[in-house]
Amino acid sequence: MSIYAFADVENGKVKRVHASAKFPSKQDGNVFYSADEVICSDDAPLRIRGFHVIVAFKARHVFLSKDVLGGKPLYYNPDEFTFSSFKSYFDTKAIELLPGEVLKLNYDGSIEKRHRYSFNDVFKKKEASIDELVEIIEKSLKSFKPGNSCIAFSGGVDSSLLASIYDVPLVSVTANRNEEEHFKQAAKLLGREIEVFRFGEGEIREVLPEVVKAIETTNSLQVAIGIPVYLVMRFAKSIGYSQTVFGQGADELFGGYKRYEYLSYKELEDALFSDVKNIGKNNLVRDVKLSYRAEVNLLTPYLQWDIISAAINIPAEMKVRRNGEVIRKYILRKIAEKYIPKELAYRDKKAIQYSTKTAVLLERIAKQAGSSLSNYLVRYQERRE
Repeated sequence: MSIYAFADVENGKVKRVHASAKFPSKQDGNVFYSADEVICSDDAPLRIRGFHVIVAFKARHVFLSKDVLGGKPLYYNPDEFTFSSFKSYFDTKAIELLPGEVLKLNYDGSIEKRHRYSFNDVFKKKEASIDELVEIIEKSLKSFKPGNSCIAFSGGVDSSLLASIYDVPLVSVTANRNEEEHFKQAAKLLGREIEVFRFGEGEIREVLPEVVKAIETTNSLQVAIGIPVYLVMRFAKSIGYSQTVFGQGADELFGGYKRYEYLSYKELEDALFSDVKNIGKNNLVRDVKLSYRAEVNLLTPYLQWDIISAAINIPAEMKVRRNGEVIRKYILRKIAEKYIPKELAYRDKKAIQYSTKTAVLLERIAKQAGSSLSNYLVRYQERRE
């Protein structure tokens, strides 16, 4: 459940609060949080340089805070005085704490103070050369401390660069025999060993209820992405790791999505800004909820605040290069060339739901049930409610 709190309420007033935090979230006295740093002040989203949600039970009010990217989920109901990382824990309405929001909630359920900080309040445009920005990115990646973790390795530029920097084990999951061979070949090129878990329909059927419950949606794309993400976290935990390093954020920051190829540079600038700004609700909240379910800490080195600040100042034409051929994530590949073989730095990779064959297997499972995948997932959830 990660963070969960509810109150005994009598005559509209809170008499007692019951609260808990489950790894990777933490508790420090009356403060419950999912963050690397805790600051309970009105300007917390400005001062905490990382993803966070905080629920702090103070003498006169409850303090809530979330980072401006909205990378971690938190919901509340002021009438029932309930707080949780998951909407499903609420009997009635669940209000989402918004990205960048700081809220002080009185114990009668009324709002004492509310303020919301924006993306632009934290991440600002600045004058700097490409070399200076690249130096910030490299320095930040190298200074990141992965701790007791492993890397979710795909053999693409994002995870290969991380594998070259961090001396931690590599793990992968797939239902695709050819992809498994690529994992092993890519790891060998980096001089590394890798552990691969091969899954099939049986494993998908097994984890499907856990994934749907965790991500709280039956959207077929989100489910297809969520299954291999959850499987690699579960696999990492089964072999002794409490944290897993992912390459999330590299596509949004450096121009990795296929759809970017067809945009003008002005359109690309706008799309990249929007995708970084909304990375929480579009991608990270899904993955964080899965990490809460798996009880594994999700580490995202590319989404350090210094790297985000540097990346948004790199021109779009350095991210999607058009010079006879289109090269997405061009600037990141140029950085990676210094650390990894060129064939890995410039390898084009499919999205995880396709490369692992998860999407194909999900479609097959739905077809066996005589249904489209979208209808199958909706009916599947209804049978379990």
